[in-house]
Amino acid sequence: MTDTPLKLFNSLTREIETFTPLHPGEARVYTCGPTVYNYPHIGNMRAYVFADVLGRTLSWKGYDLTHIINITDVGHLTDDADEGEDKMEKMASEKAQSIWDIAKHYTEAYWADVKALNIRQPAKWSVATDYIDEMIEFAKGIADKHCYELDSGLYFDVSTIQDYGKLARAVTEEGEGRIDTVEGKRNAADFAIWRKTPAGETRQMEWDSPWGKGAPGWHLECSVMGEALLGFPFDIHTGGIDHREIHHPNEIAQNQAYCCTNGLDNAENSGARIWMHNNFLVERSGKMSKSAGEFLRLQLLVDKGYHPFAYRLMCLQAHYRSELEFSWEGLGAALTRLKRLVMGLRQAQDAHFQGAGATSVPPPPTQGKALRAKITHPKLVPLLDKFETALCDDLNTAVALTALEEVVATKKVPADQKADLALAMLWPLGLAILPREEMRIRPSDAEITEAEIEAELIRRKEAKIAQDYATSDAIRATLATKGVEVMDGDPLGWEWKLG
Repeated sequence: MTDTPLKLFNSLTREIETFTPLHPGEARVYTCGPTVYNYPHIGNMRAYVFADVLGRTLSWKGYDLTHIINITDVGHLTDDADEGEDKMEKMASEKAQSIWDIAKHYTEAYWADVKALNIRQPAKWSVATDYIDEMIEFAKGIADKHCYELDSGLYFDVSTIQDYGKLARAVTEEGEGRIDTVEGKRNAADFAIWRKTPAGETRQMEWDSPWGKGAPGWHLECSVMGEALLGFPFDIHTGGIDHREIHHPNEIAQNQAYCCTNGLDNAENSGARIWMHNNFLVERSGKMSKSAGEFLRLQLLVDKGYHPFAYRLMCLQAHYRSELEFSWEGLGAALTRLKRLVMGLRQAQDAHFQGAGATSVPPPPTQGKALRAKITHPKLVPLLDKFETALCDDLNTAVALTALEEVVATKKVPADQKADLALAMLWPLGLAILPREEMRIRPSDAEITEAEIEAELIRRKEAKIAQDYATSDAIRATLATKGVEVMDGDPLGWEWKLG
């Protein structure tokens, strides 16, 4: 098998391109992280599952990965186009708490979801408020040629750079229609670099600057942290598709101004060679919106008895650039698929390791290449080819997942090769072999314990052996009144679930 080149879709050029690192042997990636004013919903987390698969694939291909994810704790307004209140200040006011405490609480909640979904830690979590001095220096460097000052702050004049909005493809003669005009702005699409604190007001987060006391604009922070931690240009910038319309075009404009570069026919002038965006997770009931109050958090899925890996698998079943519709039925189907996969993996593992019970095998960065020396069986080599080809085809995880399942289902092959290949394939997908009990559907509000359920099932099994079917049926009926469905003959061997 030959080494398959990694091809990725570049949102800036709207083309599939072969990944060629700017620094040989390295891959430098920046991911737009959360604004920590509220809990992330599951649609938010799809972006980080996608970025994690990208990073794992780069490591699988042997690149030395430096991945940065930022934490936005200042500057993001309730409207992405520089309108409304600061999201952090607004939540701190509503909760009557310190903005710093708000940021800490929701950052830790986000990190808990990252851990639950087996998303790898980046090289650095860059926190916006740690880079205020750098933001001011960055803004000073571009202010004379590209910015102008109004009573409300320092604004970037988008007419001073070439190809503004090329990423979004949304520019018209009147400017971008989504953006409301702030009084005094030269162009509708101009955006705030620094927002002054209004006279007579005091913000919890504000700093002195050449343009008065205030706070940085949301778009400024990513340009500054990307340049400081990865250097311009770096390889890949990722984010949700919602960033493609305003936030990333504004970030690109700042990058062009800072680097004194020209138009975007050369993608590197944007600050990154490749821009990648995952599509939306769609939920028809409207519970994906944080403004609705109660919304779909990962913890809600867990409380209803679904392992976080079921949601990760749900994401993997679709291409990152396609819309993914969420439904409880779809999540249940993903959980069943996960159970079948884990059962097959456990059998393959036990056949080779005689029940050693390792949960996963984290490979070295060159795992993809190393596998080729170990996997030689004619039934398995094509499946390794299929898996790697799928990953390299713009992260086609849906096909990669089927290749893994085909390995698990393959018969009459060496146990060591089958186990090595299957366990190694888990890693780029971010999956692992889980204990069976973790994947049972058991809502958090269930009033019966698992120990009580298991004890009753043992008693029922003894009654059936004794052909005491009346007692067996009575136990089943009693469990049913407590929400326990006994699944006789379940091919997965899960035996029961709590609904």
